[in-house]
Amino acid sequence: MFANSVQSDMLRDIEREVAYTRHEIGRDAFAPRVMAAMAAVPREQFVPESGRHLAFANGPLAIGHGQTISQPYIVALMTDLLAPRPQDSILEIGTGSGYQAAVLAELVRQVHSVEIIAALATAAGQRLARLGYDNVSVRHADGFHGWPEHAPYDGIVVTAAAPQVPPPLVEQLKPGARLVIPVGMPGGVQELKVVEKHADGSITSRNILLVAFVPLTRTATGSDRQET
Repeated sequence: MFANSVQSDMLRDIEREVAYTRHEIGRDAFAPRVMAAMAAVPREQFVPESGRHLAFANGPLAIGHGQTISQPYIVALMTDLLAPRPQDSILEIGTGSGYQAAVLAELVRQVHSVEIIAALATAAGQRLARLGYDNVSVRHADGFHGWPEHAPYDGIVVTAAAPQVPPPLVEQLKPGARLVIPVGMPGGVQELKVVEKHADGSITSRNILLVAFVPLTRTATGSDRQET
């Protein structure tokens, strides 16, 4: 009963944020299936036990290793901007706790998620499997390079801020697909962008909203180490 109540509060908080930012984001409401996915995922399972009383609050939460789980509004916004369809194969860069991947898994056929921090990749893979999200695969790797073995993708979402849009991710988009990514430096201005690849291969990009994300970190080699 408590979970249902706070989850309803979370959905209302998202709706209020949409109303407040509607001129920036260009929409008055998120797609009903996106909101249904936000309602379906047990967010409390994706935060540390000590912070579960705050799981449904409309703010980011620390998950360890200097990383965070994004506030529900931002997760819903990025998901809505991606416009996922039931048969889509989606790439996520920055698995974190696995929450964004779980939301996407409610909406698409397959989610491939890349996480650079080994402990987070392992924990997220185990958590997603335990919760029954068998259409999510997690790899421990440098997300700058995407996951080319499963490309091209129907959409890509990046949950950490890059100084510029990584070219490998654009290459791994299908024509007609979107990449949703925060771009900017940590501590500075970051813009949430939607990058679209058109049928002729041309690329356009538009800025949506000012945001604050942890930085997209890199390894020296970008080597792949684990898949779950």
